[in-house]
Amino acid sequence: MVDQTQPWAERTVEVPPQPGVGVVPPQRDAFRRGVASVGQPRTPRTESFPAVDPGDWSAGSAPRRPLSWHLARLRRGGEWSAAGALFAFVCWGIWAISGRGSLAAPLLTFGLSLLTAAGLFALARLLGRLIWERQLGRVRRSARGAHLVTALFLAGVGVAYLGQTEWVVAAWNWVTGN
Repeated sequence: MVDQTQPWAERTVEVPPQPGVGVVPPQRDAFRRGVASVGQPRTPRTESFPAVDPGDWSAGSAPRRPLSWHLARLRRGGEWSAAGALFAFVCWGIWAISGRGSLAAPLLTFGLSLLTAAGLFALARLLGRLIWERQLGRVRRSARGAHLVTALFLAGVGVAYLGQTEWVVAAWNWVTGN
């Protein structure tokens, strides 16, 4: 019988041993029941990647990266291209509405302008790869330069649309005094 005057945390119950029950198979070599493994080095669960010097990469030995990683690098700086595209769209809208005709031809010209901007972006990325990475040996971490070039092109396209709008040119001449 257990003495009820002892605190409950100090009470123990004796259970007779039973064959096959209560035997804990060893889980790991370093595991010891009742002993914490604080301060002991852990064995890694996975193999670590080998250290590779970026200067030693040949065409086929570069580590593969997932597509999401490449897309994330392309998105960095995308606000520049988005701002340029928005400016070009607003200027195109002013030009297209002032034309007072069918929107088929203006839509085609704006679509071609966007395709040209996409081609310019691809060309800027290619030149960056050839010059920045291969010739200078630098690592590109974003596409900000290509987005900036594209934004400048789209801003020029927007100004060109405004330059073809008669009332905008008249207002500009009135403001500048020409």
